[in-house]
Amino acid sequence: MGALPHPGGVAFRVWAPHANQVYVKGDFNGWSDTAHPMTLEEKGYWYADIAEAKVGQGYKYLIQNGDMRLERIDPYARQVTNSVGHGVIYSVGSFDWQGVDYQLPPHNELVIYEMHIGSFFVKSQDKPGNFDLALEKMDHLKRLGVNVIQVMPVAEFAGDYSWGYNPAHIFAVESAYGGPIGFKTFIREAHRRGIAVVLDVVYNHFGPSDLDLWRFDGWHENEKGGIYFYNDHRSQTPWGDTRPDYGREEVRRFIHDNALMWLRDYRVDGLRYDMTLYIRSIHGGGGDDIPEGWGLMQWINGDIRSQFPG
Repeated sequence: MGALPHPGGVAFRVWAPHANQVYVKGDFNGWSDTAHPMTLEEKGYWYADIAEAKVGQGYKYLIQNGDMRLERIDPYARQVTNSVGHGVIYSVGSFDWQGVDYQLPPHNELVIYEMHIGSFFVKSQDKPGNFDLALEKMDHLKRLGVNVIQVMPVAEFAGDYSWGYNPAHIFAVESAYGGPIGFKTFIREAHRRGIAVVLDVVYNHFGPSDLDLWRFDGWHENEKGGIYFYNDHRSQTPWGDTRPDYGREEVRRFIHDNALMWLRDYRVDGLRYDMTLYIRSIHGGGGDDIPEGWGLMQWINGDIRSQFPG
């Protein structure tokens, strides 16, 4: 899913089951609305393979649904210019880990420091902290005896200042912090110092701001959010009407893929799930369970244990 570079160009795949037509536009075609139409596959997936596209170029999808023409950032975009900008074609395997290997210590030996990248260390009041600045103080944490950094959410969020619990693009690393290369460098250098990195992830809601997932392909019911969200009372959360539809296979796969991406591509040492109470229940109380939320987390945890033992 998303933009997939290969030796002959870049392949694109997106899920938009209610679209009449989808196009890919970007630097490779002068941002033309119609130069590269996508082909409809099964179950509402659209596909295009574009020889002219290459890593580092910007792109978006143009979705046509009846009279609606909707420009959307790729839900699987690994890099974005900002939360309301566009996706950037990114090569997942291009980062140099420099041979650094790391094994997490036993649980009873962990000394955990929770870190908010945007405020941990800043040099200017005009912009937030970032991964490079945090690295400048990592040796200080090492001297304190810290051997695990729990990083608060870094998925791209609205604006440049946030605790991160308002994810707009869950596959992209916050651009103001340094994007995917900045985060991978941070993790590599933490591992070099014998420090693990655990990442905070948010799956109990998305957004609600700068949320291209909202009515992504134009369809919705009951004035709700469309294909990525519950379109009934189950959509309600303390943070907006944006609870993902844990019962829909494509949405389950979207969240599952994201969780495993952090461990596989970024080599984080674990995940901290935000407020799972609102994944497994509607209002955080008894009698309103969401069984498919339970099931999704069990699926993710089972695959993590099998694919990343220890």
